[in-house]
Amino acid sequence: MALPVLLGLLSDDERARAERFRFSRARTEFIVARAGLRSILSRYLDAGPARMRFRYAAQGKPCLDFVEEQVPLHFNVSHSHGLAVYAVTTGCEVGIDVEKVRASVATERIARRYFSAREVADFLRVRPEQRCRAFFNCWTRKEAYLKARGSGLSAPLDQFDVTLTPGEPAKLLEDRSHPGEAPWHLTHLDLGADYIGAVATAVRPDAARCWRLGNW
Repeated sequence: MALPVLLGLLSDDERARAERFRFSRARTEFIVARAGLRSILSRYLDAGPARMRFRYAAQGKPCLDFVEEQVPLHFNVSHSHGLAVYAVTTGCEVGIDVEKVRASVATERIARRYFSAREVADFLRVRPEQRCRAFFNCWTRKEAYLKARGSGLSAPLDQFDVTLTPGEPAKLLEDRSHPGEAPWHLTHLDLGADYIGAVATAVRPDAARCWRLGNW
C-alpha cells in the first residue's frame, strides 16, 4: 500500500506521533508498523483497521480500548531496520522484540552496562564468533519480557537473567524482583541471518502459529 493510504488508517494521536520523528525512515517504519497492527487486529475483531481504539498503560504499552462484545486480545509489536513483528494472544499478556544483528552494538562494554552479572559471564564464555548472536539473543529476550510485563526499560535490567547461548532454548532463569512468582515463558524467533527476535508470555502457549505478511 502507498504510505498516504497507511497513514489514513492511523488515529489523530498516532499521526501526530509520526510527525515527531526527526528522520523520515523512522517515521515511515512507525506508520507501516502501526497500520500493520491495525490491519492484523481488524481480522481478529471483524472491524475496519481505522476503527481500532487504543489506550496506554503507565509505561506506554498499548492495549485495545474494548467494548463488551470484543474478543479480549493482548498484543505487542516491535520493529527494527525495516522489519516489523507482531504477537497476538487471547489468554495472557505478551511481549515481542526484534533487533537487527549489528556487530558494532554487540560489545562487552554494552553487555556490562545492560546485562546481569550472570548474563555477562555467560556472554564472555561464548565463542567469539558467536558473541554477536548471543548478545542479541539476550537483548531481545530481556526486552520482550519487560514489554510483556508492561515495565519498559525503566525496570532494573540486572535483576533478572535469561539464557543467551546460541542453540540453547530461550528461558527466563530468574527474576529477583519478583521472587516466588510463576515463571514466564520465552520463545526464540528464527528470523534469518540478519535479525533476532523473542516472544515472552505469562503462560506457556498451547499453540503458536506464524505468518509472514511480506512487503507492504
